[in-house]
Amino acid sequence: MDKPRRARPVVAILGGGLTGAATAFHLSRTIAPEEVEIIVVEPREALGRGLAYSSDEPAHRINVPASRMTLYGDDLNHFMNWLAAENIRMSPGTLTARGDFFPERGVFGSYVAAHLEPLLASGAVRHARAFAVSVTRSNERYLIDLSDGTALGADLVVLAMTHPAPSVPAPLRGLVASRRLVASPYDNARIAAIGHSERLLIVGAGLTSADVAASLARRGFRGRITALSRHGLRSRGHGVVSGKCAIDFAADAPPTALGLLRRIRAAVVADEARGRSWHAVLDAIRDQGQAIWAVLPEGERRRLVRHLRTFWDVHRFRVAPQVEEALDLQVRLGRLETVAARLVSAHEEEGGIVVEYRPRGCDEVASEVFDTVVVTTGPDHASALSSNPALRALAAEGLIAADPNGLGLHVAEHCRAVGGEGSVSDTLFVVGPLARGCVGELMGVPEVIRHAEHVAGVLARKAGDIGKALPEEALAVG
Repeated sequence: MDKPRRARPVVAILGGGLTGAATAFHLSRTIAPEEVEIIVVEPREALGRGLAYSSDEPAHRINVPASRMTLYGDDLNHFMNWLAAENIRMSPGTLTARGDFFPERGVFGSYVAAHLEPLLASGAVRHARAFAVSVTRSNERYLIDLSDGTALGADLVVLAMTHPAPSVPAPLRGLVASRRLVASPYDNARIAAIGHSERLLIVGAGLTSADVAASLARRGFRGRITALSRHGLRSRGHGVVSGKCAIDFAADAPPTALGLLRRIRAAVVADEARGRSWHAVLDAIRDQGQAIWAVLPEGERRRLVRHLRTFWDVHRFRVAPQVEEALDLQVRLGRLETVAARLVSAHEEEGGIVVEYRPRGCDEVASEVFDTVVVTTGPDHASALSSNPALRALAAEGLIAADPNGLGLHVAEHCRAVGGEGSVSDTLFVVGPLARGCVGELMGVPEVIRHAEHVAGVLARKAGDIGKALPEEALAVG
């Protein structure tokens, strides 16, 4: 009889978009396959694409230069080198006049998927093509029920779900069954079906709104687009960054949202005096985001989210140059207008959807008729606990809770989940954007990859400890 082998602990990663795939990838590089079983639960055919990088729309491009997109936190050129090594053919306009590459988002999805494929082929990572419908804790392990009717047991669970869908604003909820309302801006088929000369309302003015407008422009849209948001702020472009900002915003700073804002404004003004744009300062804030978040008291974090989040988002989440160029052209042609206003009501008539809104700073309500309304308000992270069945089940058992800032899930050090009564789990983890309310900046690829690498290290150590305590299994004979 062969020598008995030791049973392997099971790590179940729920969600196989970029966050989940990167966690599995780095975990497999940190711990030997014979010491752990890694299962990624993801309904899509390929791992690593997720919502963002599964798009087949040519107008949807990555929002930062390819030189900053990588699976390896210590090798910024890895994606670029892969593009060259694989001789990937990129669409016209990918290379900007400034010398930066902004490929289509699907290309980056292919890059991530390609690096998971050898792990799947070798068995180092297993892909359960389904989604989790329930997660329960039993006898020191987790039982995960899947949408295909199967179930799996796990010793460690990682919550790496995708961004929740945008929530339909209250004034539009009575129209969810209408063919004129596009509740999901990621439904490329619905977007493609919008007529070339329609009157279109896009609710939201951020990156997703820009994607919709750019997609329509690529198809020859000649109608009129109104992008409506409370502040009327459009996502900014990349600009030209000359040099880096050397200020450490997390050190010796007043631990208040107002104090941080004043330091940022002073730095921007100083750079403007040197003939430099604001981009370098905001890039430094992004790079230091988690350190800055760590020094802010909970009340100041909430104050920052309430008062400054919108302004941060439009500077932090920048549109690709190709998208910015398309939007600017639509503005010049009189086909795109961004309006600062709040929705009041909406109802459907034979001629379209009648929308009433109150422009910012005005008491009077304006009314317009639109052929189609598209909701692009961004991921509704605050609804994660109620919109995802697995998270609902975990919350019902008191194993997870919303973070105090309403941005996702509550986590403690090393992204261990915090339950409803404040208990901290050593076997349930949250990785990626759902942890940002407690961790800080976690929405961009560089931050997600570094975070995934960190959590993978924690998981490897924990799995190693669990594995030592497991009994040996006799190998099957005959």
